[in-house]
Amino acid sequence: MKKIVIATNNAHKLDEIRAILGDQLELLSLKDIHCDVDIPETANTLEGNASQKAHFIYDNYGLNCFADDTGLEVEALNGEPGVHTARYATEGHDTDANVRKLLHELEDKKNRKARFRTIVSLIEDGVEHQFEGIVNGTITTEKRGKNGFGYDPVFIPEGYDETFAELGVEVKNHVSHRAKAITKLCNYLLNK
Repeated sequence: MKKIVIATNNAHKLDEIRAILGDQLELLSLKDIHCDVDIPETANTLEGNASQKAHFIYDNYGLNCFADDTGLEVEALNGEPGVHTARYATEGHDTDANVRKLLHELEDKKNRKARFRTIVSLIEDGVEHQFEGIVNGTITTEKRGKNGFGYDPVFIPEGYDETFAELGVEVKNHVSHRAKAITKLCNYLLNK
């Protein structure tokens, strides 16, 4: 089975990606390769951050790897939080504060259209490829549901009446932005 490193230790993200990949690839986390460095994410685009993280692993560990960066892009907020999605309210990854700030920023807005966009950057034998996944939807006026993480309780994907947090992991893993990007990655790796 082909092994590949993903540049994350986020347990939620690891579980989600492992569920999407199934047993097609053996996924190693940063912990598995003994990387405990806080990998920089200083680019001003999702593409740049994904590339930066993947290059860090490949350049320092010599392992084929991929990294992703995801942004929530809200139409009424001119695409914000975008590349700052994880650090929207604070420099730390404070999910509750991020969601509170988002809902506050949208309080007087009728347009609640948004999209999640994921960029996956794969570096294999020194060559980089990027894959994109997008899911359109809307932002609720309050948190709904207990499953998922991040902005899942306030994001309703197009074609559904429930938030990602209400739909649950199984549905999310079939329709999400990350699922779309990871599926493209997986198809590339398995069909080349």
